[in-house]
Amino acid sequence: MTTDDAQYDERGEVPLAGYAALASVFATSVGTYAVVARRRGVRLPQELPPWDVALLGTATYKVSRLLTRDKITSFLRAPFTRRAEEGEAGEVMDEPRGTGMRRAVGDLLACPFCTSAWVATALMCSYAASPRLTRLVGGGFGALTVADWLQYAWTWTQRTADG
Repeated sequence: MTTDDAQYDERGEVPLAGYAALASVFATSVGTYAVVARRRGVRLPQELPPWDVALLGTATYKVSRLLTRDKITSFLRAPFTRRAEEGEAGEVMDEPRGTGMRRAVGDLLACPFCTSAWVATALMCSYAASPRLTRLVGGGFGALTVADWLQYAWTWTQRTADG
């Protein structure tokens, strides 16, 4: 193997072992949930109505934004990320820090798209075990998403009116 083949990227900063560990945690968690749920008699829903997909998708969006961009949840990200810049509407942009596993977790916690896969999986597991509770929680996060959009619309309206 040449030196060029030994590195995944040009800078050698991609924590592939950390990513593999996180993927293993993800897969193991889902597998463990499936086994425990089966033993406890949890049955998969016969269908997943489109409105539940929309509700869970909206909740996934909001929870992933809260985890990866909200100022208040910075304490969760701080061991793995550092503040890069202030964003709009109370959001912040963090960047991963460190190497290895720390960097891999930082990459996950700094990316709403990456985190959303974990959030969606957690919500789907919850939905399988307790659809009513999950709809209630999803509805709460969905309402927050609608409120965010209304806040943006109001701000845009004010800016447009002020010229």
